[in-house]
Amino acid sequence: MAQERTAAIVGVYEYPLRVAPGISAMEVKIESIAQALADAGLEWSDVDGLYDAGDGEAGGGLQLAAYLGINPTVIDTTQVGGSSYEFHAAHAVRDIAAGKCKVAVLSYGSTSASNRVAIGTGGRVSPAPNWQQNMESPYGSTLISNYAMVKQRHMHEYGTTTEQLAGISVATRKHAMRNPEAVKAMTDLQFVGVREITVEDVLESRIVADPLHLLECCMISDGGGAVVIASAEIARNCKKPPVWIIGSGEATKYLENNGDITTSAAAQSGPIAFQEAGINPSEIDIAMIYDSFSITVAVCLEDLGFCAKGEVGDYVANGRLAFDVKGTPALNTDGGGLSSNHPGMRGIFLLFEAARQLRGESTSQVEGAKLAVAHGNGGLLGGTHTGGTIILAKD
Repeated sequence: MAQERTAAIVGVYEYPLRVAPGISAMEVKIESIAQALADAGLEWSDVDGLYDAGDGEAGGGLQLAAYLGINPTVIDTTQVGGSSYEFHAAHAVRDIAAGKCKVAVLSYGSTSASNRVAIGTGGRVSPAPNWQQNMESPYGSTLISNYAMVKQRHMHEYGTTTEQLAGISVATRKHAMRNPEAVKAMTDLQFVGVREITVEDVLESRIVADPLHLLECCMISDGGGAVVIASAEIARNCKKPPVWIIGSGEATKYLENNGDITTSAAAQSGPIAFQEAGINPSEIDIAMIYDSFSITVAVCLEDLGFCAKGEVGDYVANGRLAFDVKGTPALNTDGGGLSSNHPGMRGIFLLFEAARQLRGESTSQVEGAKLAVAHGNGGLLGGTHTGGTIILAKD
């Protein structure tokens, strides 16, 4: 199947600070959009597609358009958690292909660390009873406890061990230590031991929600950035080589009677994206997988088809997904949410690093990288959540 070259990522910018006191979320977004446009060699007046998840102070596409002083012909305010930006990328390609816009901007800004937002550790208690949480909230379930339950079930069902899954943290920390912005992030957030880590370090770190250890959990940071996606005609004339979006898939999963909480929405979105791209997971060089926790990466790798269900333990063990290991895709080469940043919704950062890799600009560059996948997970793994899969190709 021929790979369509309808639209490409032509500009990216990642806000460099993970702790930015005195800076607003809107300032992060505006600075990032300006720099992403500059990266592409485009102007504000070129933007006619605005994609916004209503994060920070943006207030959705309507208010953001007014703040920017632009008049887009497309406004998309899809909000599906951390995977929103994979959904936005897919929608931008469709809108560009339909002739509704030519230059689309995706952006994100958050000051979760500066504002002391307790992501994942607070209770999910609603002010009033509702149909979605009536069997969970009364018992004090937190976000992180849900992920811990998924890991516990995977261990029970398939014999997966924490020692094996620690390889995810080991690989991403190795990448983080090669990324100056990630090193500064860990330093500013007062990580204990800003260095490469071992499997033993992960096993010896404290339990946060049994069986999840501290070094299997993402950081809480400030941050954000922007992505510019353009039509083929415009992409060919931008400053940087285009990174083509050749496949996409979207899915939703939720709790069901007799449902399997170790299977994620990626099991639906992944095959759709790979079929559209006309490739197999075995051809992927870079795997940018949402890493809120180690178990998030594990189940998504299985569901995307990188290994069979229940075999991810061996697949990720001992840091096998590091950038300099042959035979497997490199995982989260910027350091990921575990060791670089996680301001709350991390899906847009997956697109940044996938584009940098295919441009040859990563700090943990994979030699000859041609194909990448960016998979975002939004919502609550093991509960109601979404999966957004984007396949990207080098020009």
